[in-house]
Amino acid sequence: DVLCEGGTLMAIVLDNITYTYGVGTPFEKTALKGISVTIENGEFLGIIGHTGSGKSTFVQHLNGLLHPTTGKVTVNGVDVSEKTDEAKHMRHKVGMVFQYPEHQLFEETIAEDIAFGPKNLGLDAEEVDRRVREAMAFVGLDYDTYAERSPFHLSGGQMRRVAIAGVVAMEPDFLVLDEPSAGLDPFGREEIFDEIIKLHKEKDVTVILVSHNMEDISRMANRLIVLDKGQIVLDGKPLDIFNHHRHVLQQVGVDVPPVSVLIESLRNRGLDVSNEVLTVDDAVQAILEGGQHVK
Repeated sequence: DVLCEGGTLMAIVLDNITYTYGVGTPFEKTALKGISVTIENGEFLGIIGHTGSGKSTFVQHLNGLLHPTTGKVTVNGVDVSEKTDEAKHMRHKVGMVFQYPEHQLFEETIAEDIAFGPKNLGLDAEEVDRRVREAMAFVGLDYDTYAERSPFHLSGGQMRRVAIAGVVAMEPDFLVLDEPSAGLDPFGREEIFDEIIKLHKEKDVTVILVSHNMEDISRMANRLIVLDKGQIVLDGKPLDIFNHHRHVLQQVGVDVPPVSVLIESLRNRGLDVSNEVLTVDDAVQAILEGGQHVK
């Protein structure tokens, strides 16, 4: 585990937070109700829930975009709602990629867009340039080819890679992604998720991924939080949740990945297949091994 400045373990802690939109107006709505959770360094956390379950509100608390109505959010022990330099520094440790991150692009060239965050950190020109080049290489955009191009002449998938590179250039400890594959074709989605897995593994970034796609979450996340009506209804390992809490998932309007449904169906028909399965490749292997036990 990584220690931060004060010797404490790096983590995001939500302590009994509630968030209410439009307090004191006729449109008052409580989006989060008494959420307490710790996101540990090195985790790959998936967050799922029906539309309106509070997913986006939840993640916008992680870097102080929203401040809880009650309760407290700390990053590495520092309350991110405070107006101190230390709190600002901790907010920068949490990178956020929104649902359509290409809407965040606004500079004239790709290199300038990626440089925007590092410049805001007050880094010198040499360090900014190093980070821009590294971030572009990381997301598979050749510097010489793309640096001076306008971000608005790219495909959707490339635009999203520029937006992710802008966050990578900030060198965050935590990366929050809200539906990062929305609107992309299968190839574009695959590219984006490859980048995210690489970030998690190679740069030891803690990833918090919001998605409604259970297949994506199940093959990447090592922990899963299920939200419903602003509350956490399940929190655990994806396999455990898919295999033992399917009725809860269905009650809150989300379902297990199709591959889990297939395996359960085969088991119900008497085929001796393992249910320790998260991907199609796992399922193929389990079925081949299970078939060997059939007389």
